[in-house]
Amino acid sequence: MRILISLLIATLLFSCEATKKEATPIVKKTISSVKITPIFNDSISIRAIAVTPTNDLIYGGNKTTIGHYNATANTHTNLLSEKVSDTLNVSFRAVAHVNNTTFGVSIVNPALLFKITQNGEVKLVYKEAHEKVFYDAIAFWNEQEGIAMGDPTADCISIIITRDGGNTWQKVSCDQLPKAKEGEAAFAASNTNISIVDDNVWIATGGKASRILHSADKGKTWNVFETPIVQGIETTGMYSLDFYDAKNGFAIGGDYTKPDSNEANKIRTSDGGKTWQIVAKNTNPAYRSCVQYVPNSDAKALVAVGFKGIDYSNDAGNTWKHLSDEGFYTIKFINDSTAYAAGKNRIAKLNFLRN
Repeated sequence: MRILISLLIATLLFSCEATKKEATPIVKKTISSVKITPIFNDSISIRAIAVTPTNDLIYGGNKTTIGHYNATANTHTNLLSEKVSDTLNVSFRAVAHVNNTTFGVSIVNPALLFKITQNGEVKLVYKEAHEKVFYDAIAFWNEQEGIAMGDPTADCISIIITRDGGNTWQKVSCDQLPKAKEGEAAFAASNTNISIVDDNVWIATGGKASRILHSADKGKTWNVFETPIVQGIETTGMYSLDFYDAKNGFAIGGDYTKPDSNEANKIRTSDGGKTWQIVAKNTNPAYRSCVQYVPNSDAKALVAVGFKGIDYSNDAGNTWKHLSDEGFYTIKFINDSTAYAAGKNRIAKLNFLRN
């Protein structure tokens, strides 16, 4: 019996070892280059984009523009009615698309949030007048619940929330939010100050203080976490934030007035934003206005864009490869190989090529 048991154990061990040796790990090829195809050129500065379920593009710009790019027909339409466009001269740096409906919120005073239905109806669903009002980003948890954030008008970051599909919006009282530090605000650089995963939302602030506001219950309760990113003056801090899942997140920024400074402009978390570590310190990329995880990359692949080019990391931000000098303000992925990017006077489709 002892001999039989020994033989069985030996056979099992051999089989397990053989299985390990025979198993071939699936290694996804890394991005080696990017092909940039222009799809829009006009005298419009575009800092906000959103991809629809049909892979069309919604974009916000100056000159009272909330645009729609039809990828099939290769056409562009300003979704705002001529009446609205002719009577206003505002800039939209925050747009979202959910349930066949487009939302756009303007910067400066007064803040105007428009809801545009699939049949083209344009409705002003929120207006806020204040000398300090300045909304920076908008995003949705689902078809009914959404959030927009902006600079403080009192002693907290401005946050408005909808629970009825964007028909009405309520501003969250400062009694329910962390108090803002002196000089803490945000940057309307790429519509990526907000990141949502499941019921979580993270908000990146910047300026003299650059912190993370977090809610795990769709904006009902809030915490705030410190970050080690460069901060201390009005132009420093996080310009963009993205979470791959509930644990892994990345933020990038710097100081747009010192676009070659890379001292402490990239940070990463693996515990849901509670703690952050500086990565790739004193190495490029320097200032960038937008960072996004590449889909299906297990929180390893990132692409960052800014007015000085496009950069890529395949090791969670530890090291980076410069892909292009062409400048953009913001980027959104369609899939793990294709994205839209927008910037000064243009939109392009980016195809990421792998070796």
